[in-house]
Amino acid sequence: MASFDPTMLAEVEELFRKIKTFNKPSKEEWHLPCPNDVLSHPPQKHCQLQGLKESLNAVKNQLSDKDLTVWHGHTNSTNRAGKVITTVRSSANAEICTQAWCKFYEILGSFNLLPEKAVLNGELNTVHLCEAPGAFITALNHYIKTSAFTHFCDWSWAANTLNPYHEGNGGGTTIADDRLIANTLPWWFFGPDNTGNLMNQEYLLQLQAFVGNMHSVDLVTADGSFDCQENPDEQEALVASLHYCEATAALLLLSPGGSLVLKMFTLYEDSSVCLLYLLNCCFRSVNVFKPATSKAGNSEVYIVALDYENKAEAKLLLAKLIRNYGPSMADCEALFPQSMIPASYLEQHVQVSSYFHALQMDTITENLRLFDEMSTEQRQRLDCIRDHTAQEYLQRFQVRKLQRKQWLSRNTVSPACCRVSVGGGPLGQKKQMGSFNERRELQTLGWRQCMERGHHATWLRTHCTEAMGRGCFLEGPLPDCHLNSWYTVVGEKLSVVRNSSFCEGALLSQLNEALAQMVQGSAAVWDQVPPCGSCRGSCVASTLSEVAQCCDLTSLKLGCSSGPKRRCLVVGSRSMWGARKDQTNTLALTFSEEPAFPGAGLLALHDGEPVYQRELLRCVLSSLRSLAPGDTLLLPLLSATTRVTAGLVFCLHASFRSLTFRCPPPSGGVGAVLVCVGFCPEAAVPLLPVLMDLHDHMGQLVDGEDQVRNRPLGSGQQVLQFVPMEELLSAGLTEFLSTMNSAIVRQKLHLIFQTVVL
Repeated sequence: MASFDPTMLAEVEELFRKIKTFNKPSKEEWHLPCPNDVLSHPPQKHCQLQGLKESLNAVKNQLSDKDLTVWHGHTNSTNRAGKVITTVRSSANAEICTQAWCKFYEILGSFNLLPEKAVLNGELNTVHLCEAPGAFITALNHYIKTSAFTHFCDWSWAANTLNPYHEGNGGGTTIADDRLIANTLPWWFFGPDNTGNLMNQEYLLQLQAFVGNMHSVDLVTADGSFDCQENPDEQEALVASLHYCEATAALLLLSPGGSLVLKMFTLYEDSSVCLLYLLNCCFRSVNVFKPATSKAGNSEVYIVALDYENKAEAKLLLAKLIRNYGPSMADCEALFPQSMIPASYLEQHVQVSSYFHALQMDTITENLRLFDEMSTEQRQRLDCIRDHTAQEYLQRFQVRKLQRKQWLSRNTVSPACCRVSVGGGPLGQKKQMGSFNERRELQTLGWRQCMERGHHATWLRTHCTEAMGRGCFLEGPLPDCHLNSWYTVVGEKLSVVRNSSFCEGALLSQLNEALAQMVQGSAAVWDQVPPCGSCRGSCVASTLSEVAQCCDLTSLKLGCSSGPKRRCLVVGSRSMWGARKDQTNTLALTFSEEPAFPGAGLLALHDGEPVYQRELLRCVLSSLRSLAPGDTLLLPLLSATTRVTAGLVFCLHASFRSLTFRCPPPSGGVGAVLVCVGFCPEAAVPLLPVLMDLHDHMGQLVDGEDQVRNRPLGSGQQVLQFVPMEELLSAGLTEFLSTMNSAIVRQKLHLIFQTVVL
């Protein structure tokens, strides 16, 4: 083991001192420009800053041939603060202890972030933007409840993020990890369209109303970003509009004296120059901070702005920012003309940028050198520094243990049913494999060629068997559905299901890519995709035989005689099922009208289409009204990836003694057949009024007018949810639906894979 010498001690100490503070001139040289000059001039490049950008990108380009998995493993091993997270987890019992948790706890320990007057008054109010999975919130909770200074503070918080439950979100922007969200839903605001998209003007104004009950807003944090791995050289420009929206929201929400923590990256573009100048004109102190627990080789920095002191003066400028608020806020016009930015400020901005540029360059250069060769002595020295950094973190920031009963999660939702992605990564984001150059090469290949090279190639060729669905059961009926807490959520209409709480995100992403290939290839609609002759799905005879066995098993469990014949309601025509009258001696088959599928085209490939959902609801309602005690229901489904369809399955789960599924259905169509055995009228009757009201509400939206709100909606909105997520996320239902949807999506991908040509 290497001895800990003074140079190593100094190196650890320096890790926690990566701070640069802007020093305002004594005179009023830095002031807010006239609102008329805001967003009215083209952006300009700053030569010195662009030079920094070019040199940094040149060094980063040396990584283009490095395998991403291998490189990340190497940089994790050289990261001086790489052991902090595991050390904090083992010693502090921190809730959602991620790298984000450690970074924010470090910020809390490095700055007087919480306004003293708020703490002294015993009331603290905070708002957290782009916050999923919620580690900043849980870190603040830990800090408040283990710090004597803030121990008696009455803390209220609200949070925003892209809604992980909105099926239209995804594309590498929505975080999958919902451990905190699922247990604290009332504190999260997802806006009028239920997407949680902060970069929407109406959302911003309604967010202000959502926190209107707070006497003051003392702290705003903004930790937003999105996947830029396909164009890493332009990360700063790609996220500039998001940063503008976050800063505008903070300036609108914060009370005088409040603080802002805003994550940014490099500071080379005109958008960053202007934004930091704006913050310097509005806050007493603006600091650029690189936490020790932020990997030194990336561009991430945190802007820590303290003591909001010019809110009244900023009112007119803020009004113009709100008028121009949106996803392209930083794309066309500069926030301020370059002539309005003092030379004294620009000089400091270059100095700050140069400082963090040098830190990042040194780290990447060192990692490249050690990647080629690392001696035993160098490894021992690094390990010694990593151990000491972890202990220094605990001591420096006085990290104490917090009892689980003091966590924020109320544990009303089983952790097993919450989606936790590795690293809390974005929904639908592809796992980055190989080097950057190799991934660029893959982009030139066709979809089928890429899939043949991918790690899912084996099961894409796997043919369907009759075993799909066997052994997957939901036991019912549910004792209590908490109907008095149910409510209907209306929001932005789905054009495609990009993510689901009830299906693996990677599968859905691949299905969406495959559907795009169908449009480009020979099969424009699902009807034109031929069945696979080698697949062996459940035939009608085997399905009905298994249903009869399920009925007999249910009767045995209940201590009832099997009787002559059990009634089975089959949704769909006899011809669609290919059923014969003499097919079973134990089931009395009755057929009803099937739900109408959406019109021709790709919408038929998911269950988010409003007309289909309403038709499916009609079938469920009709079935629950007509069934007798002990009856069985066979219901074909496209899938159950949306909250509405999952809610209908939940209602069936509540009304029958057993649910299972068979995939693909005997009709040969896409999807699965839900097998519901042992109808319980006493459990179903309370659900009927709720489902009838839901059917009426869906009809109003499908017809283009929401009579409750008395305003035209056109085709822009639909019902997104009617059963609370806390109930939908019950472990049994989530696992059942995930299994079923996985089988459905894999079969769809298999058929498309067989169809799409190279």
